[in-house]
Amino acid sequence: QLVESGGGLVQPGGSLRLSCAASGDELRFYAMGWFRQAPGKEREMVATIRSGGQTNYASSVQGRFFGSRDNAKNMVYLQMNSLQLQDTAVYFCNARRGTTNYWGRGTQVTVSS
Repeated sequence: QLVESGGGLVQPGGSLRLSCAASGDELRFYAMGWFRQAPGKEREMVATIRSGGQTNYASSVQGRFFGSRDNAKNMVYLQMNSLQLQDTAVYFCNARRGTTNYWGRGTQVTVSS
């Protein structure tokens, strides 16, 4: 089970830190990711964090968002800086191992002045 938290309303240029708490299995076996889905748009990858900590980012968030994980705590994080209006979306945590995919229910991030 994956549970996201940390979303909310923030002004452009602000920051938020999303958290994803995993239960039911050890996170270290999984590649983790953050995805988002804006109204009327398809779900898109934001960041991936491999089991060893290597990260990959969508070009739209490169240099502004930073993903991390704490395998000992079974937690994954997404630090979002310099937020822009187009970052508004529901953000989902994903855990992948082979053909197995788990998704959280998402947390809403709204960037608005």
